Amino acid sequence: MTKTTTKLIGATALTMSLIGANAAFAAPSGTVAFLMPDEASTRYEQHDYPGFKAEMEKLCASCKVLYQNANAQASLQQQQFNSVIAQGAKVIVLDPVDSTAAASLVHLAQSQGIKVIAYDRPVPSTPADYYVSFDNEGIGKAIAQSLVEHLKAEGVPTDKGGLLEVNGSPTDAAAGLIKKGIHEGLAGSGYKTLSEFDTPDWAPPKAQEWVSGQITRFGDKIVGVVAANDGTAGGTIAAFKAAGVNPVPPVTGNDATIAGLQLIIAGDQYNTISKPSEIVAAAAAKIAVDFLDGKKPEAKTSLYNTPSQLFVPAVVTAKNLKAEIIDKKIETAAQLCTGRYAEGCKKLGIE
Repeated sequence: MTKTTTKLIGATALTMSLIGANAAFAAPSGTVAFLMPDEASTRYEQHDYPGFKAEMEKLCASCKVLYQNANAQASLQQQQFNSVIAQGAKVIVLDPVDSTAAASLVHLAQSQGIKVIAYDRPVPSTPADYYVSFDNEGIGKAIAQSLVEHLKAEGVPTDKGGLLEVNGSPTDAAAGLIKKGIHEGLAGSGYKTLSEFDTPDWAPPKAQEWVSGQITRFGDKIVGVVAANDGTAGGTIAAFKAAGVNPVPPVTGNDATIAGLQLIIAGDQYNTISKPSEIVAAAAAKIAVDFLDGKKPEAKTSLYNTPSQLFVPAVVTAKNLKAEIIDKKIETAAQLCTGRYAEGCKKLGIE
């Protein structure tokens, strides 16, 4: 072998090595879809999507993000799902309107080599490629236990009456997990459940209508209400106020929406759950980028045979609202302490 040949081989090897190194350090790119279920819950527009988009821009500046909201229509979400596939999505983050119907969407994507990240709401019958959420069963148990502890601390006798339970949408598997957790939280408490309701589409007006009927039915036997989120809690509280009930029995919530937090400040809602959606959204973005990069995201646990990451939320009441929400900069005093809520904020030391 001549010196010239040796030099050429060496140069070629060096070039290939550099190409390999560049490829190894090349940033992933591609199209990622973020499909949310409804507009009744303000969190998707205000927190989830902005949080996901911000993290994607940080992790993958060259990636394209497609965002759609199905406005509680499973058929519309299917159209949106087909649309993002046609637009070249390689990863789809899906918060399903209907967890059962979403199984066919997961099958469709996976048959084309597209990764599906179930977001917030799982797809029980068909394993997605990953599931990321807060611990929904833990949320239900926590809000119920918090209410029970409050009632007992207030000396409310277990034989005086009972509780109403306002659950989430019957087509939402996450709502099913919250409902299961609520039942666990109430078990053995001594307080009986007078009646419970699965709220179609999580719609506050439907929750309000049902609770109104229960107020007529049970009257002052209702000592508290376990509502599965702040929207259904708001509908519940509106029903009591419309019926002239004062004070309103303690009502739980979930999501720490501005409206829910303000109801706590006003003394109308007892608790909520602080689960900054940006945390889960950022985690979903990291998992999506791993998939684009050909990596296998690490599973922290498994749910419905799906690799999963579940975050632990915090229960918020008037006692710790300042510490959990204001001091942690989840919301500001300026956002919460408007109009009629200003006086309540002063009492809680929020300025």
